Amino acid sequence: MTDEQKKKLEQQLWAIANTLRGKMGADEFRDYILGFIFYKYLSERMHLYANRILSEGLEPGETAPDYAAVKADSINGMDIIAAVREASVEALGYFLKPGELFSDLARRGAQGEFILGELTAILANIERSTMGSASEEDFGNLFEDMDLTSTKLGRTEEAKNDLIAKVLVHLDAINFQLEDADADILGDAYEYLIGQFASGAGKKAGEFYTPQEVSTILARIVTTGKERLKSVYDPTCGSGSLLLRVAKEVQEVADFYGQEMNRTTYNLARMNMILHGVHYSRFDIQQEDTLEHPAHEGMLFEAIVANPPFSAKWSARPIFLQDDRFAPYGRLAPSSKADFAFVQHMLAHLDDNGAMAVVLPHGALFRGGAEGAIREFIIREKNWLDAVIGLPANIFYGTTIPTCIMVFRKCRETEEVLFVDASTGFEKAKNQNYLRTGDIDRIIEAYRSRAERPRFSHNASRAEIAANDWNLNIPRYVETFEAEAQIDLATVTKDLWAVEAEMKGIDAKLRAFCAELGLESPV
Repeated sequence: MTDEQKKKLEQQLWAIANTLRGKMGADEFRDYILGFIFYKYLSERMHLYANRILSEGLEPGETAPDYAAVKADSINGMDIIAAVREASVEALGYFLKPGELFSDLARRGAQGEFILGELTAILANIERSTMGSASEEDFGNLFEDMDLTSTKLGRTEEAKNDLIAKVLVHLDAINFQLEDADADILGDAYEYLIGQFASGAGKKAGEFYTPQEVSTILARIVTTGKERLKSVYDPTCGSGSLLLRVAKEVQEVADFYGQEMNRTTYNLARMNMILHGVHYSRFDIQQEDTLEHPAHEGMLFEAIVANPPFSAKWSARPIFLQDDRFAPYGRLAPSSKADFAFVQHMLAHLDDNGAMAVVLPHGALFRGGAEGAIREFIIREKNWLDAVIGLPANIFYGTTIPTCIMVFRKCRETEEVLFVDASTGFEKAKNQNYLRTGDIDRIIEAYRSRAERPRFSHNASRAEIAANDWNLNIPRYVETFEAEAQIDLATVTKDLWAVEAEMKGIDAKLRAFCAELGLESPV
């Protein structure tokens, strides 16, 4: 897809979203528009798959029926639907009847038919079709945030129906080209809308979305030197965009794992996986509090990425000192700041050949107490800290604070830790700063080469970090001071005398002009 086509698609999608935007807040209409896009995707994928099934084993000259035209009330139609249902649930994980396809419902809505009740039933049927199958958990309650009875859609049933029909008709006009295996137009569209909703959702955006530029840095770091990954894990996965970003940096990721506490965001993540063509058998996204109720105990992952909620509160119950994730440190992160609790959790799940990159507030680099003891243990006892990268302020949704990326590896060949100060490399936008392509490339080049650059990067020895009492504040390691040019006072004095002499000449001329004109001189 060309840049021009992409821009046109984004304009179409945002125009459709605006149909709902005036009715409710960004976080509410997001759930509707993304839910409808997901329904369209499932429908078109079902249609393509069914037609492929129906075209198999045909005799020369035979023409396969179009699945969308199959009549469910005919004997032949019932046989076809039964056969397609069995194959579809196994291959795709769900099933839709011909009359439940998105395009058919949109067509009837455009003709003025009342489709609201049928749409509600179809969304429920999609989930029901997975019951008893391997995909049941991955499709369960996916549409629960789409309340089609809400008065925000309209005061009457007819008004709600008209609005929903309008949205479906506009979406139906967009060709997402699912038949092109190399295209990911629908996935990109979904990502675009998630980003747009994040920019308009204020502080809440941090709950479900990491800016794409930061995701790219994290993804490139953990995939350094690798073309394939056995697994990637995000313990605070939000909408799943960070997991999918990692997949774009390698040829293949075998399996995706994630956990998300917020129910609505958890649904977004599962939709996002499926929309990007990740088969339900290749992802395991769970909904629960990661620190209090970890869902993937005992598992190790080759790549781990995360953007946890900054300085969140957690229970820090003493019982956790017996938890394998925290016991080796002998200290728990304070209950008022869970930053290092997430780090400890992630390190417990990091495989020996793996890499981990996590976004944290700057305070995690220098706060004392339990956090200082945990930092010391990681560096002095384990040698797991690989790099610290300082990011610009105001690049995350909902907060203006400067942040950093901490990188960890378990099998390191050096005791040096790379410090990168990338805090000044950004473009200032209207309400937010953002990293440019060149800024991202400079960070990744510094990490991969580990070359030292004046006022940008430095490799600190363990002794150097110990001398700083395990404080990782970046200015302690990367000198950012630029000496001002020296001023030659003698030259400045000479220049001032020259200006004084010139001014005396100008004053004399001004007095002469005033005398000729018979005016009183101002000097």
